[in-house]
Amino acid sequence: MSKHEAEFQVGQIIHHKLFDYIGVVFDVDPTFQGTDEWYEQVARSRPPKGKPWYHVLVNEAAHTTYVAEQNLEPAEAPRRIVHPFADRLFSEFDGERYRLRQQAH
Repeated sequence: MSKHEAEFQVGQIIHHKLFDYIGVVFDVDPTFQGTDEWYEQVARSRPPKGKPWYHVLVNEAAHTTYVAEQNLEPAEAPRRIVHPFADRLFSEFDGERYRLRQQAH
């Protein structure tokens, strides 16, 4: 199996094609990392597990989502999102994308 290059990057503003929300990517998994139970219950469109999946802060919400690449597209007009974790994870928004804060190890 060839490694699929992630289409979206951490800090990028995305639009969910099915659920019509915008958000910001805060982590990328090269392949699906959830449980089979979660996939069966939540991933109703049965997106491929062998392609990238994204952890997303949802705009104007307090939750995060885990989304398959096929359900995302770049946001047409990137803008700052409103989310309680945004300032903890990101240092700034430059009008196009967020910059990840440096993590202390």
